[in-house]
Amino acid sequence: MKRIITFATFLLSLQIVNAHSLTATFFANGKTSNSYLSKILPDTTLTMPVSAYTSSIFKQRLDSIQKDVPLDYNEYVQAYIDIYTRHKDEMGHVMGLSKYYFPIYEKIFHESGIPTEIKYLSIVESKLDPNAVSRVGATGPWQFMATTAKIYGLNMDSYIDERRDPIQASYAAAAYLKDAYQEFGDWLLAIASYNCGKSSVERAIEKAGAMDFWSIRQYLPPETRSYVPAFIAMSYVMNYGGKHSIVADNWRFSARTDTVMVDKMIDLNNVARALSVNISDLALLNPAYKRQIINGTTTLPRRLIIPHTEQRNFTALYNVLNGLAAPVALQPQVAPAQVVTAAYVPAAKSADKNPDYHIIKEGETLENIAADYGLDVREIRAWNRMQSNKVIAGQKLRLNPFAKASKG
Repeated sequence: MKRIITFATFLLSLQIVNAHSLTATFFANGKTSNSYLSKILPDTTLTMPVSAYTSSIFKQRLDSIQKDVPLDYNEYVQAYIDIYTRHKDEMGHVMGLSKYYFPIYEKIFHESGIPTEIKYLSIVESKLDPNAVSRVGATGPWQFMATTAKIYGLNMDSYIDERRDPIQASYAAAAYLKDAYQEFGDWLLAIASYNCGKSSVERAIEKAGAMDFWSIRQYLPPETRSYVPAFIAMSYVMNYGGKHSIVADNWRFSARTDTVMVDKMIDLNNVARALSVNISDLALLNPAYKRQIINGTTTLPRRLIIPHTEQRNFTALYNVLNGLAAPVALQPQVAPAQVVTAAYVPAAKSADKNPDYHIIKEGETLENIAADYGLDVREIRAWNRMQSNKVIAGQKLRLNPFAKASKG
């Protein structure tokens, strides 16, 4: 998976000799493109004795957070630590984003048998930007090229690019890294191959006659030589940013979200209106949909992520998803269609929330029940698929559109 390193390009510190003057471009904007290229740090030579590195507070801190992936410390790693800690605002922004993205990565990596600390690699790849695109076309938070994406099961068509989906792309990244680790038996080599490809690592191993990153480093492509030190440095900064006065931004949403599985066509604009949120915010939570249209089918329902919403929005959302409200200007090629939710689980219940069900008592009417719970008769009828207002004692009524249907 050929990529560029997206997190570095600055003046080298005084620890580096024969350094080139580099332009600080990574922290200038959020995407990687032909006009926005990160350069790599040139090779360096030690300007401090080895003992200065072995006794360094940075080494001690890296040792304290090391789990399955080796976090070696040397002049290459220090150079990137210097870069990242000098750009406090940008690192604070990334830390803010991590509040949302890292729980996703950790869950998927744990399920896949991948060390969860490899989540920091996504920052090196994309700054946690699901819409990042490199100069060579690598896309998404894990920067997949199209060919590799297809190998690892990511779908790309006129409606969707799953390379941008933090969930699907993370499963694919985990699968790649697991394959690489099984081949090389070393997590740093697996990480290196994520940048330059397995064949490049294989050739470097053959030339060096060794099976560890630092021994084969000189035989790897230049950007890969910097890629692994950048990952280690990022691991350090994300754990010890506070020691360098780096403060995490607030994530623009609550980290709590709800998931809806949609099995028909649905326009995100309709959903945004139902939830009273900006379409740009909803699109950020659903970056894979290229036209802001979810193209779900009964055989392949699609995931819709929404910010955790108040109960008062449930009816409007339910109506939009089920075609009970007038659509909002769907794109011409998409006909309005009923959409149902295969699953919807509110993140939490408020104290004054109505119960999910009501058992009808003798003498009660639908009008009385609706008034008691502050609901509309039409809502209750829609949620229970009733043809009239007639009710029967003992009947179980849904008072929440997303409660499971009553079986009696």
